[in-house]
Amino acid sequence: MKIVITGSLGHIGKPLAQMLIAKGHALTIVSSSTDRRTEIENIGAEAAIGSVKDAAFLSTAFAGADAVYTMVPPVSYMNPELDPVAEFSITGKAYAEAVIKAGVKCVVNLSSWGAHRDNGTGGIVGTYYLEQIMNGLPEEVSITHVRPASFYYNLLGFIPAIKYTGKISACYGGEDLTVLVAPEDIAVAVAQELENYTEGRKIRYVASDELTCNEVARILGQSIARPDLQWELISKEQAMENLQAAGLPLKPAELLVELQLGHHHGLIAEDYLEHRPVPGKIKMQDYAREFALAFQKQVY
Repeated sequence: MKIVITGSLGHIGKPLAQMLIAKGHALTIVSSSTDRRTEIENIGAEAAIGSVKDAAFLSTAFAGADAVYTMVPPVSYMNPELDPVAEFSITGKAYAEAVIKAGVKCVVNLSSWGAHRDNGTGGIVGTYYLEQIMNGLPEEVSITHVRPASFYYNLLGFIPAIKYTGKISACYGGEDLTVLVAPEDIAVAVAQELENYTEGRKIRYVASDELTCNEVARILGQSIARPDLQWELISKEQAMENLQAAGLPLKPAELLVELQLGHHHGLIAEDYLEHRPVPGKIKMQDYAREFALAFQKQVY
C-alpha cells in the first residue's frame, strides 16, 4: 500500500513509520520541519515538508495514497490565546479538503477519548469538532477515529510539583479512575486500521492500563524512591492558583482545570467505559522506569 502519515517522527509517528516500512508499505511522512527530511529518508520513507494547515500542500502529499493517517499537532498550554476549537477545526478542514482533492478512500484520524462531547473536556474539546469535520467527508471515504486515553508522558508534567511539594495535586485524584496509554500501543492500533480498513465510519479506543490515581501515585512513587507519594484531589480554585503560579496564562489554566474536572466527574471516560478496548501491552509499571529517568534529570 501507499500510505501517508502526518505527525512527523513524533511519539506515535516514529514507531508507526517503523512498523509500516517493515511490512513493505510505500510510506510518505509529512513534517513541518526541514530538519527532519534526512532522518525520514534514512528510515526508508519519502519526506513531504509543509504545514498541515495548508490544504494545497496536503493535496499534493496525499496524491495517489491508498490510506492516510491524520493528526493535529498538540496545542500549547503556554499560549495565552489558546483556542482548541479553532486549532482543531482549521487543521481538520485542511485535511478534509485535501482528502477530497486527492481522492483518498481511507482515513485513520487521531482523536481522543472525550471526543463524544462538545463541552466539559477542556483542551481536548477540539477533537469533537475535528471528528465532525472529518465525518462530513463523502460516504465513500472510510474513516476510523482512533481515540486514545491519557498519554503516559503527560504524567511528566507533575514532576515539578512532586519535587517542590512532595505530592501530585489536581482536580482529579485519589480513587478516581484514570486510563493511560503508550504512544507505541497507539501506533499498533493505527497501523492495524490503515492496513485493514473497512468501509464506513468507525471509532476505536486505545488504552494500555486502567488504574486509580492512587495506584498511579504508588507505582510512580516506588520508581523514584518516594513510596509515600500521594495524588491529592484539590479544588478548582486551588488548581487555578497552582497553575498560574507555575506560569500558565489564565485561559489555558481554565481549560486545563476544566479537563481535570471532566476527568474527575467521569465526563471524559463515559463513552470509553461503554466501549472498552482490549488493553495494549505497555503497562504503568513499564512506563514508570521512563518516568524515573526523567525525574532524575529534571532540576527545579
